[in-house]
Amino acid sequence: MARFPLFSAFQGNAFTWNLALGMTNLLVPLYARDLGMSGVSIGSLIALPVLIQIWFNLLGGAYADRIGAKRTSLFASMSLAIAAAIFALSASFPGLLAGQFLMILSRAAFWPSNWALASQLPGDRSRNMGRLNATTNAGQIVGLAVSGMLIARFGFRSGFWTMAVIGLLALLFAFFIAQHHAAHSARPKLFATYAALLKHRTIYLAVLCAYVAALPFSLAMSFFPILLVEQGFSSETTGWLLAFRAVGSIVAGVALAHLVRHATDRMPPFAAAVLSAVSVSLVAVLAHPLWAGLFLLSLGAASGVMTVYFQILISTISSAEQRASAMALGGLGWGLSHLSTPLLVGAVADAWGIRPAFYLLGAIVLLVGTSLPSVQRWAFGAAPRQA
Repeated sequence: MARFPLFSAFQGNAFTWNLALGMTNLLVPLYARDLGMSGVSIGSLIALPVLIQIWFNLLGGAYADRIGAKRTSLFASMSLAIAAAIFALSASFPGLLAGQFLMILSRAAFWPSNWALASQLPGDRSRNMGRLNATTNAGQIVGLAVSGMLIARFGFRSGFWTMAVIGLLALLFAFFIAQHHAAHSARPKLFATYAALLKHRTIYLAVLCAYVAALPFSLAMSFFPILLVEQGFSSETTGWLLAFRAVGSIVAGVALAHLVRHATDRMPPFAAAVLSAVSVSLVAVLAHPLWAGLFLLSLGAASGVMTVYFQILISTISSAEQRASAMALGGLGWGLSHLSTPLLVGAVADAWGIRPAFYLLGAIVLLVGTSLPSVQRWAFGAAPRQA
């Protein structure tokens, strides 16, 4: 049986693009804080562009099915490199917001394309998805570590320019990705696939699972760095601690992906959501690097399991010709998380402090997690079976 390749242009693009993405998770919020922006301003900087991402995500998914995921990957890499240059040249909220808008366009093009390409690889689907998630999270680990060291030694602008160079490297890899062409027969109108997918209850379950899976990413690119710095950690230590979140996702991708065997499995998404809720709250409780690293590791593992479940669910309910569109539609949960989480945490942090904001967020995720079994029963029309 064919296996997931150890290295390919697709793997190289996924790694380098996520390396640059990991750098933004530390560079953007800490640079905004260094410029003296409030919690609401920082939250808005992260959340406002997501209003555009939600729509462009759908557009990116639809076009990936029509023109091929390779072309949308090229656009994603080019947009990332330009966004990094804008960040490097900015010193105000409007400039950073412009860079964030371009990053949103890059993410909206990258993720549906990336997931669609991975779902078409030969071999065991859950393991393929797990290994891909390990690759993307490995890139984010390197990005967080590199950006933390660059900030500490050379400042923010050098970090952004380094990110721009890495974006160009991702663009180079994207040129050599093998093109996967969708079937040309009976091609539907651009958004007709979405209308058909919305008739299935399972797509709403996918959105809810994507929301929980995205939570660590929403926090990592907004208030996790600020929480850790305010707890007394340096920018370099903060970068290494946030890397534990990605390490946890790699563990989930490599060692735990086999736990998710079927879209109707009940325990993996439920356990992942509850573990996410507990970990988010406990990171804010204990300001010690050992405990912070441990809880970030468990948060990453929970997110990794939920991500694999989301990907298996989408792959089960969609055909290859509509895979990118289905990934984009289910991935609305990621956009909703990126929109709501920074705004909620920023507003509560300004009013009562950053730690109560994390406690409240943990309680919300716990409520979502406890509702998942009921949503699964509704989505599948019967009690889920174990594969």
